[in-house]
Amino acid sequence: MSHATAFPGSPAPARATAAVAARATDLSKVYGRDETRVVALDSVSVEFGKARFTAIMGPSGSGKSTLMHCMAGLDSISGGSARIGDVELASLGDKQLTRLRRDKIGFIFQAFNLLPTLTALENITLPMDIAGRKPDQQWLNNVIETVGLSGRLTHRPAQLSGGQQQRVAVARALAAQPEIIFADEPTGNLDSRSGAEVLGFLRESVRAMDQTVVMVTHDPVAAGYADRVIFLADGRIVEELHEPTADAVLDRMRLFDAKGRTS
Repeated sequence: MSHATAFPGSPAPARATAAVAARATDLSKVYGRDETRVVALDSVSVEFGKARFTAIMGPSGSGKSTLMHCMAGLDSISGGSARIGDVELASLGDKQLTRLRRDKIGFIFQAFNLLPTLTALENITLPMDIAGRKPDQQWLNNVIETVGLSGRLTHRPAQLSGGQQQRVAVARALAAQPEIIFADEPTGNLDSRSGAEVLGFLRESVRAMDQTVVMVTHDPVAAGYADRVIFLADGRIVEELHEPTADAVLDRMRLFDAKGRTS
């Protein structure tokens, strides 16, 4: 799927003044010591611009999920820097990290993580209810309309399809107006039609609501919805594609697989 006139793999237009939602600088993550030492991230430097949709791809063990978890404050870092806006994550204590994740970050996971006893609307507003915050009603209405849930707000998760449940999860992530949303394989449990709907909603949130989305995926079709794709291998960024198509992403993945077999 292409949604730009640029050729696959062509450089993105210059964005010298583009604001940055999150940034990693020489970011490293190491697990274990001595014989069990594993370098999951090896001095990764990357920026995620505001109001942009970035996909992170790579083979199993490449570090893509680790990068997302470190950038989202879900995992500690071993070296370098990880920032959300101007906030250095390593400088925060546990309570400060919890507050930052609650107030500035939205999460969408492969598992929908909805509470079965709550309605769709109650699931959407739950994080704000826990924080004692009232939602911006106009924004909330806009989110609900964008993800197509207006007629399902009183339904509980068991009364919703998989695609509708993931829409609730997307709306929950958007409702608090976070600075950035991290999505980990958000269409992994969905059929192709429901997956396309959810990806379309994420892309629309970037286009219409100036949301920032960073998505880990293994699916070239899903990556084709993004503005930019970052490829990781062995804990390092090895290539980027701007304004990608699914075919261009698949070609790059095949190239990486071929290199892996001959190395």
